[in-house]
Amino acid sequence: MRTLLNRLLPPLYGAYFNVLALFSEKIAAEKAFTLFCTPRKGKVLPIQQDFLENAHDQIITIGGMELQTYHWPGDKERVLLLHGWESNTFRWRKLITELIREGFDIVAFDAPAHGKSSGEILNVILYAECVEEIKKVYHPQFIVGHSVGGMTAVYHQYAYKPNDIQKVVTIGSPSEFPEIMEFYQDLLKFNNRVMRALDQYFQKHFGFGIQDFSTSRFAKNLEVQGLLIHDELDTIAPYSSSERVHANWKGSKLIKTRGLGHSLHQEEVNDQIVDFLKS
Repeated sequence: MRTLLNRLLPPLYGAYFNVLALFSEKIAAEKAFTLFCTPRKGKVLPIQQDFLENAHDQIITIGGMELQTYHWPGDKERVLLLHGWESNTFRWRKLITELIREGFDIVAFDAPAHGKSSGEILNVILYAECVEEIKKVYHPQFIVGHSVGGMTAVYHQYAYKPNDIQKVVTIGSPSEFPEIMEFYQDLLKFNNRVMRALDQYFQKHFGFGIQDFSTSRFAKNLEVQGLLIHDELDTIAPYSSSERVHANWKGSKLIKTRGLGHSLHQEEVNDQIVDFLKS
């Protein structure tokens, strides 16, 4: 029954947005955007709690949201970790263990609406705003991001131009927002009227259209050292995303894996990340 419901819900939402757009494109866009940004999971599970309790934690309030941060102190450079969609800081447990062994100082936080942080929605713009505020508190030298966390790391470098970040690592990260929105449209089956309304919503609230948001284009302005890791069989974010970003990011290195999936938790991946941060 649950599988059937999960299959039926997306097109029902799409049909609702199509009808709503006949009366108010503005409201249809608002609701479609909110649904797009609302995670269904990612809160901390009981089985994850023990690992997270080993960190020094504090709550940082940003724009009315309470963000849960974690800190594993070390003697070397400070690394800020950004998890992906419907995840939380626990996803970094294996990399954190290796970074601790190497003496790095590690900071992570649960994104809005994820983990133990408050909030109802998450998007790259909001995530980057949180990164900037977290950065002011912890002053990391390195940033590592998985999936949308990696996309956020690149956008943050482009939008905020920090001069104190030395290295950025992205893992299985998407790059082209138009492709993401096309997938969203295909999943929900809403029409082009709704898509046009969404584009106008982005123009009004963020100052850019759907076609304008591309981390591969943003990468042209990056001067920080970069490492991109991506599996060529990734079914969540296509490998071509990292290829495009790498092509425009001077001083970046691209590592291609095969058959390791989207999460890329494996020891060999973590070893590559640690080696890059140490170099």
